[in-house]
Amino acid sequence: MNGNNQWSRQIRAWARELGFSDIGVSGVDLSSAEPHLLQWLARGYHGDLHYMERHGLKRARPAELVPGTVSVITARMPYLPRDTAPDWQARECARLADPGEGVVSLYARGRDYHKVVRARLQKLCDRIEALVGPFGYRVFSDSAPVLEKELASRSGLGWRGKHSMVLSRDAGSMFFLGEIFVDFALEPTDPVSAHCGTCTACIDVCPTGAIVAPGVVDARRCISYLTIENHGPIPEELRPLMGNHIYGCDDCQTICPWNKYAQTSTLPDFDERAPLVGRRLVELFAWDEETFLKRTEGGPIRRIDHERWLRNIAVALGNALREADAAQARELRAALLGRADHESALVREHVAWALAQRA
Repeated sequence: MNGNNQWSRQIRAWARELGFSDIGVSGVDLSSAEPHLLQWLARGYHGDLHYMERHGLKRARPAELVPGTVSVITARMPYLPRDTAPDWQARECARLADPGEGVVSLYARGRDYHKVVRARLQKLCDRIEALVGPFGYRVFSDSAPVLEKELASRSGLGWRGKHSMVLSRDAGSMFFLGEIFVDFALEPTDPVSAHCGTCTACIDVCPTGAIVAPGVVDARRCISYLTIENHGPIPEELRPLMGNHIYGCDDCQTICPWNKYAQTSTLPDFDERAPLVGRRLVELFAWDEETFLKRTEGGPIRRIDHERWLRNIAVALGNALREADAAQARELRAALLGRADHESALVREHVAWALAQRA
């Protein structure tokens, strides 16, 4: 099949009906991105994300990952809840300033985005098939060795910000990415120029110094990695820097000036779930495994188990303990002591560290 601009217009209209804010089209030659990927891996910035090494350059070669791929349709789906207030950035900063509150990353407060984005991309494929006839395709959303940010920036969905994420002048960076690898040609959409200028707000605000150069993140220092991807102990030197983050971190996005233009989702899937927002650390630390599984059902927090949930909160409790007044300190210590003999050595070790933050 040959590329067709009319098809692209129709696909874009359908995508917006399905909750995507924009789509683009990229080719499959990502060879110019390979040296950066190899350098990032060679420096060990991927930490324990060994799958990134295993797949190697296949990440930069869509036609090897899915043989027959000719074009990649890229999609952008906003995830701020429908009722997000205009001053949401200030509100998130206020959460971080309250050491007794547990802060969950914005994207994780609703349904698991993997399921939502892929399901919507599949519906889009069904409509495309009705338009062009049977075709070969595969849909992705943070679910395979795909250079999502590279494809998104090449197709004009935004530029790579200094925090390494894709930024758009009309949507900030508060969106998920998805891709459809297709076996027919579509006219590529033009990339956009970068508009970060001299701003280094994201680099300056990162609590752990994980953004080691513009556009380069050392995952081993990133709070999102430490609280989600990391299965073992959190390095002691980084614990005091994590504040009250218990799942993920939005600091580099919350501070970004372009996110005043961040769009809200049109879908109910990403609305905040009450048990996860505005909750005290002591309350969250008291969840047993059954409660944890029930309260996180259908959401991305299920990616970590109850053990790592407790590990993360123990660190936040230790950080809160350093700043607490006498009454607050008694409450925090009582919560920690209740888990001091937990069956998990990982939990016990982090509880002991937390208790040691205040004699």
